[in-house]
Amino acid sequence: MRSIIGVFLLLILISACRKDERITTDPNAKLSFSSNAILFDTVFTSIGSTVRKIKISNKNNDALNISEIKLSGGNSSPFSININGQNLPSQTNLILNGQDSLNLFVKVTINPDSKSLSFLVKDSIVLITNGNRQVIQLEAYGQNAVFINNQSITTNTIWNKNLPYIINGSVTIKNGSTLNIQPGAKIYFHKDAIMNVEGSLYASGTVSEPIEFCSDRLETVYSDQPGQWKGIYLKSSGTGVIKNAILKNASVGITSDSLSANNTPKLILTNSIVKNMQVAAYIGYHSELLAFNNLMHNCGNYLIYAIGGGNYNLKQNTFAGFNLNFPRKTAALTFSDYLTTKAFNNLQLNLTNNIIWGSLTNELDIQKKSTAIVQSNLFSNLIKTTNTGYNNNGNMINIDPLFASSSQGNFALLNNSPALKKGLDLSADVYFNLYLNHDLNNITRIFPSSLGCYENY
Repeated sequence: MRSIIGVFLLLILISACRKDERITTDPNAKLSFSSNAILFDTVFTSIGSTVRKIKISNKNNDALNISEIKLSGGNSSPFSININGQNLPSQTNLILNGQDSLNLFVKVTINPDSKSLSFLVKDSIVLITNGNRQVIQLEAYGQNAVFINNQSITTNTIWNKNLPYIINGSVTIKNGSTLNIQPGAKIYFHKDAIMNVEGSLYASGTVSEPIEFCSDRLETVYSDQPGQWKGIYLKSSGTGVIKNAILKNASVGITSDSLSANNTPKLILTNSIVKNMQVAAYIGYHSELLAFNNLMHNCGNYLIYAIGGGNYNLKQNTFAGFNLNFPRKTAALTFSDYLTTKAFNNLQLNLTNNIIWGSLTNELDIQKKSTAIVQSNLFSNLIKTTNTGYNNNGNMINIDPLFASSSQGNFALLNNSPALKKGLDLSADVYFNLYLNHDLNNITRIFPSSLGCYENY
C-alpha cells in the first residue's frame, strides 16, 4: 500500500512539474504534423464527409504556445475543425507540452450550387508558434447530385448520367411506371436506403459506361464495406432488367419475392458484377431469375439463395464463393423447393456453362424437402461439390478453374485453365443474340466457349 501511495504522489508531482513547464520562445522550435495535407475523396453536396484526424506533435523538450490555430476561410469555410473537443474555426494560446501531442479532427460539408461536374474545394489550417506560420492544406472533391428522399416514381422516368442520384430512405417505382436508367448513371444509396420495384426497372449500361448501384460513401475506407444500404427489392408486381451494372456493398444485392405476373421475366440480370454483400448477392422467394455473363463474389452467406421453388435459368456466370470478410458456412448457390411447412413449390433449375467455385468443399446445394417437383438440368459446368452425381453431362467437378487472382477479385481465367473451350454451344438459345453472344468484357463468344463470365481463347 505504501508503494502504491508513493507512486501516486510521484505522479502528482510530475503532473505539477508539467504545468510549470518552461515555454520556449525559440523561433526555430516548430510543430510536427502527421500529414501536411489532407485530400478528401468525393463529397456530395449537403452530405458531410467522414472525419479525418491530424496528429500535431511538439517534439521539443520545452512547451510551445500555439498562439493561433485557425481555418483560413473562417466561418465561411466548407471545412470544420475540432480541437480538444471544441468545434471552432479558430483557437488561441494553446499550450502544448514538450514531447506531447494533440489530435485535430477535420470534416468537410459542401453547399449545393449549379455545378454539374466534380469540382475541387480548398482551404488550409494555419498554426502560428513563436512567429512561425505553418500550414496544413485541405482539399476535397465536391459533387452535386439529384437527391431522392423517400419518393415514389409514378410516371415513366429516365435517369441519366449528368448527375449522380442519392437515395435517402427509399425510392419506390410504382406499379404501372417504368424507371429507365441510362448508361453511365450512378445510383448512390445513403445508409440503409432501399429501391423498391413495384413497376418496372430497366437499367441498361454498357461495358464502357456501366451503371453503378452502391453506397454514397465514396471514401477509400468504405470502398469494400458491405451492408451500407439495403439493396433492390422486386415486389410481387415488379419486374426488372439489369445489364452492364455494378452492384456492391449492400445487405442483399437483389431480393425478389414472387414469380412474374405475366409473360415478362421477373428479372433478367446480365453482364453485371454483384459483390461485397453482407448477406447475399441475390435472394429469391418462389421467384424467377435469368442470369447470363455475371460475376458474383465476396458475399456473407450466399451468392444465390433461392427458396420456395421457382424458375432459375443461369448461363455463363462465374460464382466465386471466396469471402474476404465473412466466415461463410453455407454453399454459395443454394436452391430449395421449401419455404415453410405449408409453403413449397416446384423448382425448375437450369445451370449451363457456369463456374461454381469457392473456399468450401461444397458450393452447390439443390434441396428437395417436400412433395413438389424439383427438376435440375446441369450441363457443362465446373462445380466444387461433394455430390459426385454431378459428374456427367459435360460437367467437371472439383477441378480448380485457375482464376487469375481470386484474392484480388480477378476471376479471369489463366491460359492453362481447364475451363477453356468446355462450354456447350448456346448459339440456338432464345437469349443468345440479346445477352449470351458476348462475355462480361464484351468479347464475342465462340463455341465451345470458356466456362464462366469471361471468355478466353
